[in-house]
Amino acid sequence: MPKGLQISVWDLISPLVRTFDMMSPRLAEHSSRVGYLAMRLAEELGLPPEERREIALAGALHDIGAFSLKERLDLLDFEETKPTQHARAGSLLLRGFEPFKAAASIVEFHHLPWDGGAGARHEGRDVPRGSHVIHLADRAAVLVSEESEVLGQVSGICEAVSRRRGEVFVPEFVDALLRLAEKDYVWLDLASEAAGTGLREALGSRDVEVGSEALLELARLICRVIDFKSEFTATHSSGVAATGKELARLVGFSSQECTSFEIAAYLHDAGKLAVPSEILEKPGRLTAQEWDVMRTHVYHTYQMLSPIEALGVITPWGALHQERLNGSGYPFGFTADAIPLGARVMAVADVFTGITENRPYRKGMSREEATGVLRQMVERNELDGRIVGLLLASYEELNTIRAEAQSQAIHEYETFQAALG
Repeated sequence: MPKGLQISVWDLISPLVRTFDMMSPRLAEHSSRVGYLAMRLAEELGLPPEERREIALAGALHDIGAFSLKERLDLLDFEETKPTQHARAGSLLLRGFEPFKAAASIVEFHHLPWDGGAGARHEGRDVPRGSHVIHLADRAAVLVSEESEVLGQVSGICEAVSRRRGEVFVPEFVDALLRLAEKDYVWLDLASEAAGTGLREALGSRDVEVGSEALLELARLICRVIDFKSEFTATHSSGVAATGKELARLVGFSSQECTSFEIAAYLHDAGKLAVPSEILEKPGRLTAQEWDVMRTHVYHTYQMLSPIEALGVITPWGALHQERLNGSGYPFGFTADAIPLGARVMAVADVFTGITENRPYRKGMSREEATGVLRQMVERNELDGRIVGLLLASYEELNTIRAEAQSQAIHEYETFQAALG
């Protein structure tokens, strides 16, 4: 893995943003649209360049704390009801990655009404003005309909926003939006893929240095976003990461490769951002349609991670964990020759963690039961027999590592939930 690689913030977040908006066709491009419009508002207001970039970044990530499809769709209603919990959750998640800390403060208050100026502070804290910029951009963006030409909608959007001038939105910011109403390109960009292009131009000039530690920090952030969607999955990726890292060492990976594997393990289920938590949390058997949605998560993992050059070989290690040596896996149906060693290790760590961890609706398997499942999968030529053999030879040690990592993860999940109140 390259050390000290410079990568643009947009290249870092765009796969995350796109995947997150895949939960429903109604959510398509919403995050990019909010980030883009917030950026244009910040420009119109004459805010300093660095503040504009932070506002654009926060706008793109503003709904990252909304885990369920119902919650995401409810937020598309212009008239807001109980919108603050997801903003708090998003802030708690984002502040765990140093380059996103400023954006985290903006996200925390992005649904706070202006209330005649009272919204400048909240519970004794100053509210960043970027929060109110994003609030306006978000509410204006949800009014954009795909059913008619966007330029014909602008006057209606401005009227709806103007009625809440001073009560919900900062008057000065509403005035800025009304000035933007006269610029056709803003709205044409907003209703097209050009919104993402505009964001890339704004954020592309800001690079962050990405080495192993920074990637590990980012991977842990994304892991929390994935796993904290549901108590059913709250510890899974952490268990896979801890188990898989030790298993990779037993296979013969170097120390640096083991760190890379840990990053891949934290990201292996990244595509679940596109799967509604209603499906992830279902305790019983999934319907055929639900299973089709669930199966897409590894494809989305691959599409999400591939554009991030810094991840290199990490992408196939994580994204191919549902492939099987006999070709029965998904999404590509690869056979043994096309499945790299890292992905084989990940597949074993994922299966082992999945069958031994406790879930709210069932208890994890005993050693005897888990050993039987793993050996059967080897016999069917689904999992690599050598790797499974190494796991079984160190079963107790690996199971202890898994249990301790997941115990720490559930503590983090409970602390997160407690912070949300």
